[in-house]
Amino acid sequence: MPSPRKSTASEPVRILCVPEGRIAKARLDKRHAAWAAANGFSGEAGALLALPGPDGGIDGFVFGLGAPDPASPLVTGLASAALKPGAYALEGPFADPTVAALGFLLGAYRYTRYKKPADPVTLAHLDGADTGLAKRLADAAFIARDLVNTPPNDLGPDAFEAEIRAFAKARKMTATAIVGDDLIKQNLPMIHAVGRASAEAPRLLDLSWGSESHPKVTLVGKGVTFDTGGLDIKTPSGMALMKKDMGGAANVLGLAHAIVDAGLKLRLRVLIPIVENAISGRAFRPGDVLPSRAGLSVEIGNTDAEGRLILADALALADEESPDLVIDMATLTGAARAALGPDLPPLYTENDELARDFVAAGQRWGDAVWRMPLWPPYDKWLSSSIADVSHISSQPFAGSLTAALFLKRFVKKAHAWAHFDIYAWAPQPRPGRPAGGTDQAIRACYDLLARQYS
Repeated sequence: MPSPRKSTASEPVRILCVPEGRIAKARLDKRHAAWAAANGFSGEAGALLALPGPDGGIDGFVFGLGAPDPASPLVTGLASAALKPGAYALEGPFADPTVAALGFLLGAYRYTRYKKPADPVTLAHLDGADTGLAKRLADAAFIARDLVNTPPNDLGPDAFEAEIRAFAKARKMTATAIVGDDLIKQNLPMIHAVGRASAEAPRLLDLSWGSESHPKVTLVGKGVTFDTGGLDIKTPSGMALMKKDMGGAANVLGLAHAIVDAGLKLRLRVLIPIVENAISGRAFRPGDVLPSRAGLSVEIGNTDAEGRLILADALALADEESPDLVIDMATLTGAARAALGPDLPPLYTENDELARDFVAAGQRWGDAVWRMPLWPPYDKWLSSSIADVSHISSQPFAGSLTAALFLKRFVKKAHAWAHFDIYAWAPQPRPGRPAGGTDQAIRACYDLLARQYS
């Protein structure tokens, strides 16, 4: 392999990617090999070294892939995160060139809505990569990241509906909305109750795409544009990141983009309940008993556990047409983060094969998920003395699990159901994931669906 060369007007900058400990086999010319040795470059993960050209310019880069790490296949994202704007070509060896291409694209993400945008870092070439697939998955991630990063003053319920309608129109999806008091008339009472205190009305967005003859897959995403905690108000620190409480909806939209872009042979429905959990004289209260679409009466134990209420009505609606698969995503519980941290979303499903496939797909694409149990004995913790069910547990344990058990009560007819309790935020940068709003479970879900419905 010849040494990397600097770009010309028509030639991208070449980056030679080197596994740790294999710099001697990288086939650099003597000058660049000596330069790498003098700078202590050994291929450690994330190391990026510019190679000097004869005229004092840059003659390309070497980049360290590190040791093989199944938990971090997107290591090339560390290169694009560190590079200046321009077009680049990557040269391996790579275990999977498409994953390497995706990592580079994901690491190049920048959120620029409120800043003067810089020229992008782009991938011009990578031998053996399916760059169309890599771009599809990167675009899906960027849809989610852009929405989560947008502050609530620019993404309240009205603006979020406008964004979703524009998203649907661009992809030739049908879109309808049920807004305000029409939610009561159309039997979506918990969505209405959670959002009625806001100056902007609560609503349910309903998107569809694909042939009616194809298998039905329904995505449900929590769309709380901001969460004060309601009357059980959050602390200032607890409220600081609550612009991301619509991260489930954002990631569902990213997944929907990938499905439509690939033209998968399925009938897609996307349900997004959108509310602001605000405080006013109309706010729902601890101790209230709410009706639900499924016919269950629900006792409210804490107004800061609002996400499961709006999801429950949406899931009940999704369930009515007996879809082949329902997937919901939600930034639902702090307990999920206490159990697994910010990087690893728990997955709940009763379908063992589905769980194995999700986990394996996540590992392939640097989108890890971890199966957690729907432990039946804990269901009694949701009992209520005055209603059919309490929406929070009577015990201080297993909060993510009991939230999933609550949601499970609203899914009866679907052939399969999976619930992802995502965080949708990267507190620190990682390979392929800059700090800030982030994608989770999109690639795990897309890979499974593409294998089944291509």
